[in-house]
Amino acid sequence: MKNRSSSEQALYIKKLQRHQKKVLFIQIFLLIFFILIWEISSEMGWINSFIFSSPSRMFRAGMDLMKNGRLLIHIGITLAETFASFFLVAAFSIFIAVLLWWNHTLSEILEPYFVILNSLPKSAMAPIFIVWLGNNMKTIIVTAISVAIFGSILNLFTSFISTDPDKIKLIRTLHGSRIDCLTKVVLPMNLPSILSILKVDIGLCLIGVVIGEFLAAKEGLGYLIIYGSQVFR
Repeated sequence: MKNRSSSEQALYIKKLQRHQKKVLFIQIFLLIFFILIWEISSEMGWINSFIFSSPSRMFRAGMDLMKNGRLLIHIGITLAETFASFFLVAAFSIFIAVLLWWNHTLSEILEPYFVILNSLPKSAMAPIFIVWLGNNMKTIIVTAISVAIFGSILNLFTSFISTDPDKIKLIRTLHGSRIDCLTKVVLPMNLPSILSILKVDIGLCLIGVVIGEFLAAKEGLGYLIIYGSQVFR
């Protein structure tokens, strides 16, 4: 019986590995196929290579930037701004979500405001941040924070209040405090949700940084994109 179970398990693992390899192969194939179609369309004149560029032209431009060291500088600046904004978003969003969970009255008061702030067009706020904070890195980081933080707070708060109430009642029955409910039940049970939300946040922070660099930077990938579009390179 044990040998049969282990053989079935090995068969399942092999099947799972084959599926993962198949998915990876198709993903790589689709990427290569798209690049080839793009390159061929540009070379054959099916699309305007001056407007749409081509993979080979992009590669050459990237190599030129790499040779003079500018590309690494721009990437480093954008990554530094992204990670700075991400860590601030993570810290503030978890803290505020815990605060809202802790105080029900406070959550009732502030939740509508967070919903409104989350619905604001963040790209339209960037010029206002420039007026308030100046044309500097601080503006870019604040823009990135504004893109991610309000949605992160709402999602975290929703996850916290959706925690199994029976487990919280059990802690209460055992004379546990509210801090025990938070540290023993709410945070551990919502750890997967927290990680999922933070994975989304780092992408949103990158988007926010690029938006900020479009308007308030002389370095970074956002600046490089704007410059490249202006000179059609």
